[in-house]
Amino acid sequence: MRIVHLILTRRFAGSERYAVELANAQAGAGHDVTMVLRRVACEDRPDAIASRLDPCVRLEQVGELLQVWQARRIVRRLSPDVAHAHLSRACAALHGLDGRCLRVATLHIEYKRRQHAPLDALIAIAPWQLDAIPAPLRQRSVQIDNWTRSIAPTPGARERIRSELGIASDDVVFGTLGRIEDGKGLDIVAEAWKRAALPSNATLVIAGQGEAFASVRHIAPPEVKMPGFVTAPQDWLAAFDVFISAARREPFGLVLLEAMNSGLPILASESEGACHLASVIGSPLLPIGDIDALASAMTSAFTSRCARRAYPMERFSMEARVADVEAFYCRELARRDGANPQ
Repeated sequence: MRIVHLILTRRFAGSERYAVELANAQAGAGHDVTMVLRRVACEDRPDAIASRLDPCVRLEQVGELLQVWQARRIVRRLSPDVAHAHLSRACAALHGLDGRCLRVATLHIEYKRRQHAPLDALIAIAPWQLDAIPAPLRQRSVQIDNWTRSIAPTPGARERIRSELGIASDDVVFGTLGRIEDGKGLDIVAEAWKRAALPSNATLVIAGQGEAFASVRHIAPPEVKMPGFVTAPQDWLAAFDVFISAARREPFGLVLLEAMNSGLPILASESEGACHLASVIGSPLLPIGDIDALASAMTSAFTSRCARRAYPMERFSMEARVADVEAFYCRELARRDGANPQ
């Protein structure tokens, strides 16, 4: 199968991880896979996207001007069986290509009519997303959970990271990881940390970068560690003792899967993704935006010193979910070919 993935963002985060891992897995399974990226996403820097692609995945680049038009031309030229878009600009690149290939998008956030209605088929990452899709298109949609891979941390990662940040080996470390933007609620984490006023052997680490970095840094007490963008998330999760997600909006929460894969106790708000994963997370979810509730949960977690635990992760097997995506492609290709016999 000839597959083209398109994601026209600048930096590596959750949606980009999904697109890259899916492309790599499909290429590894013998498909002819191409990834279309912006040139800026191929630069030599830690948060670039291209460096994470398997060599088996072909790379096509578009410049900063007329990105959507350039990406559309590439899809026309490659004439794939499936063109799979990730996020807004990539979806727009597939508009006007009716009948040339199966045009699929993953709903990394939510259904948006202008973005998704012109496409042929959609993949929802959580059940709540399906309700907004119009009935005819919903019949050509499917819900497939995100996945996670079990990647062991680098030997000694916990000790190394704590040493670099000046954190004692026996401190209780509360951590967050991911893009720092308003929807992630990291201002709530900072305010709750101040309100909890935990002893000096408790530390908060907010790892990541984003448009809200400066405002969160301003709110957070000086002792809160904010190292910026980090690579090897499994190493950072190994350095944490408790994981926090205070998201106002979290469509699925890939980072929640990563935290569970690391066995961390989780303090999570009632975001859409956390509600979908609630039965797996196991612990009660917190009201969105409730600083006092999060501060109280931090205090309880510090007092109880919860140990790591094993979560039931079978349903998030990467191999199984990637197979589900391929089966969906095949179903929709068959439907399309039946509707448009040669």
